[in-house]
Amino acid sequence: MTPSAPAMAALRLSLVRGVGVYIARQLLEALGSYESVWHSSDSQWAQIEGIGPKLLSALKGSDMTQAEHIAKQCQQASIQLLCSEDADYPNILNSNDDAPLLLFVRGDARALSHPQPLAIVGARKSSHESKMIAKRWSQYFSEHHILVISGMAYGIDAAAHSGALGGATPTIAVLGCGLLRLQARQEQQVAAIIEHGGCVVSEFLPEQAARPENFPQRNRIIAGLAQATLVIEADIRSGSIITANHAASYGREVLATPGSVLNNGHAGCHQLIRDGANLIDSPEQLLQLLNWQLDIASENTPFVSDNEAEMAVFHALQHDILHLDALSEACSLTVPALSPILLDLELRGVIERLAGSRYTLGGL
Repeated sequence: MTPSAPAMAALRLSLVRGVGVYIARQLLEALGSYESVWHSSDSQWAQIEGIGPKLLSALKGSDMTQAEHIAKQCQQASIQLLCSEDADYPNILNSNDDAPLLLFVRGDARALSHPQPLAIVGARKSSHESKMIAKRWSQYFSEHHILVISGMAYGIDAAAHSGALGGATPTIAVLGCGLLRLQARQEQQVAAIIEHGGCVVSEFLPEQAARPENFPQRNRIIAGLAQATLVIEADIRSGSIITANHAASYGREVLATPGSVLNNGHAGCHQLIRDGANLIDSPEQLLQLLNWQLDIASENTPFVSDNEAEMAVFHALQHDILHLDALSEACSLTVPALSPILLDLELRGVIERLAGSRYTLGGL
């Protein structure tokens, strides 16, 4: 898709050394549009707050050559460029003072304006239980017309996207690198997200590599695109807490799941709750809190079996995670008799085996 004239003007502006979000906002407020920036005189630029001699010189020395080269790269790679003057640039993001000048988008940009967007973030090195929660809840949300946004990292992010892909609603990934610098694993994830009707977004130039400082910057976009941010397992100093703080600064809802006090990986969520975040222990609770409709895109069929032992296992696990020994007692079966039943149910996806010989219901 050919970029709009405003997007090209914004791209040219983004390439001027010293121009960031703040300066770009100042120019827009003073001059009215991205195109007007380049139709203005040196004296008009000089009157704008933040434009000193050095930046004035950089603006004067700018031309369209590099911008045109990048635009051509994007067209060849099916990357869409969006600025705040484009119809597909999301209003929910543009309402923030630190909204990016440009978004580079692969996939269906219309997903950016979904009416019920939810950010789900958490630790890269997360527990099996937390990843299970992220995946199951994200599928539930996707089945209820809620669009899940995350960062496509390992751990909670990956689990959230995976769960959302199991539902009917698209998902969005926001990256901390350019869209032409993806690894093979990331390309597979991107393909799945696009095939499901979603999109992948970055504010970084297409060939910009991932750097540590990119991710806190990326996190404000995750929070900015969502009406609410849910944190599932996060340390006190994690990037997920940065995302939650951005969400709070935008006046959006912040939600967190509690965890064991013996696991420092949950300390960030506990601090968020102490600071006023809503404690969430079920996906239904989140929908009720946000007053989102419970319209269901697709219903799961409840598990039914003629085998009494299988139904006993199912009922025993409906409200608890149980150790093998406790499950054996609850079902009145010896461990040798129970083990093949558990294996069969696990292979069918009815139950899931956790660390320490514990069991829980699968994502039916």
